[in-house]
Amino acid sequence: MIVTLSFLTLAASILSARLAWATALPATVAYTPSFVDCPDGLTLVRNATSGHHMQTLSTNESAYVSARRTGVLPSAWRAYLSSVEGTGLKLPSYVSTILDHTSDSVGPNLAIASSGGGYRAAIFGAGVLNALDGRNASAAATYFAGLSGSSWLVTSLAQADFPTISDVVFGVDDTGENEANNTSAGYQGWLAQYDLLTPGSTSAEDTLYVELLLDELSGKYEVGFPVTLADLWARSLSRHFVNGTAGGNFFDNSSTHGAGILFSNITSLSSFVSHSQPFPIIVSDLYTNKEDASTLVAEFNPYEMGSWDPMLSAFTPMKYLGTINDSQCVTGYDQAALIAGFSSELFNEYNTSVTALESSDIGAIVEYLEEDYPESNVEYTVGMIPNVFYGLMKDSFISSNQDYLMFVDGGENGEVIPLQPLLVRARDVDVILAIDATADTDYYWTEGSSLIHSQNRTTLFPDYYSFPTVPRSVDEFVADGLNTRPTFFGCDEDASVPLIIYIANGAPPRDGSKPLTNTSTTTLSYEPSTIQAMLDQTFTVAIQGHPENPKSLIDEDWPACLACAVVDRARARGDSGYHRERSGICSSCFERYCWSSYSRRDQ
Repeated sequence: MIVTLSFLTLAASILSARLAWATALPATVAYTPSFVDCPDGLTLVRNATSGHHMQTLSTNESAYVSARRTGVLPSAWRAYLSSVEGTGLKLPSYVSTILDHTSDSVGPNLAIASSGGGYRAAIFGAGVLNALDGRNASAAATYFAGLSGSSWLVTSLAQADFPTISDVVFGVDDTGENEANNTSAGYQGWLAQYDLLTPGSTSAEDTLYVELLLDELSGKYEVGFPVTLADLWARSLSRHFVNGTAGGNFFDNSSTHGAGILFSNITSLSSFVSHSQPFPIIVSDLYTNKEDASTLVAEFNPYEMGSWDPMLSAFTPMKYLGTINDSQCVTGYDQAALIAGFSSELFNEYNTSVTALESSDIGAIVEYLEEDYPESNVEYTVGMIPNVFYGLMKDSFISSNQDYLMFVDGGENGEVIPLQPLLVRARDVDVILAIDATADTDYYWTEGSSLIHSQNRTTLFPDYYSFPTVPRSVDEFVADGLNTRPTFFGCDEDASVPLIIYIANGAPPRDGSKPLTNTSTTTLSYEPSTIQAMLDQTFTVAIQGHPENPKSLIDEDWPACLACAVVDRARARGDSGYHRERSGICSSCFERYCWSSYSRRDQ
């Protein structure tokens, strides 16, 4: 997400009003990592490759997913089946049989991937989930991945114990209202009425706010870690997407404002302990001085950080992020807001040259960081973590000889929908709901570029990732109308290739209403009423389907068609007890919703 930091024109005020960084503000203390003794038997680096191109999950993830698929998802799939049958649509018997008899190894393995795109993407993703919740579909997902703007959605849901969409966006019991000052009643919502970087009513308030954010970083610097724009960004995001801030205490300096809430601590929440939430994944790109498909894609989950890409294929425990050897461990580095900050960190795009950076909107704040938090080996426009993978895979891992891993926005390689971690074969995902709110056009609609980038990237690693065929160009994607309606990709491919259910923010609803969901990525504040209107319109987009009659507004068969897609790979594997061809309403659904490179139909 590219951010125009208009408040940085106040640089003179910021630089002249120097704050002492050693203050003991609660947020400063809570944001500061600690050094602790390493536990006995700690494996600091896990090799994720076993044998010939075989990838392996961590023991903890395997146990979580198995418990969720065994103990939680069978009832979730039965509830989903009941909701679809409640529409009066007649499903083929194999659909009902599969959904009624799921287990750890039988039945669909659904993952959700929600794209980047700032608040627009977070709101559109939330709206699609809200629509699916009406059919109990999202509750049956095994994995939920987000990057950039949707990393805010995933993080806010996961760390808040996975509440309803309404509660996560607007707060519990109106705690997101301006006058509310209660942070104990539950999650307080996104507080989107406060701008992410200029929340004050005057420029003076904005200056004080930025000074406060900067001061909250001082403890981290004092104990020897670099602080960058990603940290400042994280402290701002924390007030919106992490528990601890209510509308009435937004500018209060006596609160932690989400500092100290760690991504690894998600594992202790009741919804995680009971395996009631999908396994959350945040995606970021490893920074290099070039943007291409070979850029390493990094993953953050509650248990680990690392990459499945064969250039590295290694992970480190999330709880001990920042640790580089087992003689002394670091805790508290994995601030939940910082992980979301890494995923949505685009400040490096200003840093094309020294002159460009100095004259940019972020030039003044970089100067401030350099003066008050000086360090010679720091790139201030990226996120940084001490490099636990130093010396590994020297022939292929581009950061093998660097002291720090450097992270930027997860969509900088063009893959704005976080599909890569869901393509890992060890995860056995067979159907992916891909939510795309990428801004491909001047009007902030998507044109499918992210899917095309994913297709191109997976061809570089055919032994590690399988991806269904999608159009080869944006022109073909748009000509087929795939950005304006739900589409299934991979319908006629091998069952080992995930089927993708694609829902795009590519056009307004068919009813002719004014488009609301194509807002600018740089819009950093929204009134609650605006968000509600966007959620309502997204709901319409998510349920309207692709009517057989072009004059119809809604495909009445869409609930059944979605169910047909969800179980299709399980059908092909014979999970219903015997192999079945598609039949009944599923046959007509796949004729209407499937895209095929061999038979492009008129839309």
